Amino acid sequence: MVYLDLSFLILGMQHIKNIIFDLGGVILNIDFKKTEEAFKQLGLDNFSNHISQFHITDFFRQYETGQIDDDEFVKGIAGLMENPVESQQIIKAWNALLLDFPPERIELLKRLKKKYRLFLLSNTNSIHLKEFNQRLFNEYGVYLEDLFEKAYYSHTAKLRKPEAAIYEMVLNENNLIPEETLFVDDTAANFPEAEKLGIRIHHVKPGTSILNIAL
Repeated sequence: MVYLDLSFLILGMQHIKNIIFDLGGVILNIDFKKTEEAFKQLGLDNFSNHISQFHITDFFRQYETGQIDDDEFVKGIAGLMENPVESQQIIKAWNALLLDFPPERIELLKRLKKKYRLFLLSNTNSIHLKEFNQRLFNEYGVYLEDLFEKAYYSHTAKLRKPEAAIYEMVLNENNLIPEETLFVDDTAANFPEAEKLGIRIHHVKPGTSILNIAL
């Protein structure tokens, strides 16, 4: 049984009709260190200098916004390494950060979908999307697109958080009223532009989860 803290309603959340969820660290457990370690084993010692939850270089930004495709991305990673590495080894290391979908989170989303309009907004890429969606289907028989009215991925939207334009896209395409919309993310840097638009926010801090949100 999921405990929902009713004190959340005091803040006016009873007026929420739409919820925009982040993916990694919110619905899907992730660990960037596992990908860093995997690349280190392949001979790339400074992977964390290129990408982390809070830092991303232009090359990874281009991939995450769909400006380069999977082949270009894999070749780019291979170019960072001193010794030749197979493409599948690079893909496996890149996917190492993807962990599990806790069942209680999936069940919560199914319940919330009966009451709210749910949307997914994730900074992600094609290789990761294929991997985590397949894992979700293998485990629960559903894809992410089945759990939400619409899923927005940075590499298909050609935009990424925290750019205001990607929040505007979600609002405008779905006729959402910002004040009736809650944005749930684990990265505080993603909130300022959303808040400027009037969107309500909920920060999933370490040690908490979406099960702590009272809705």
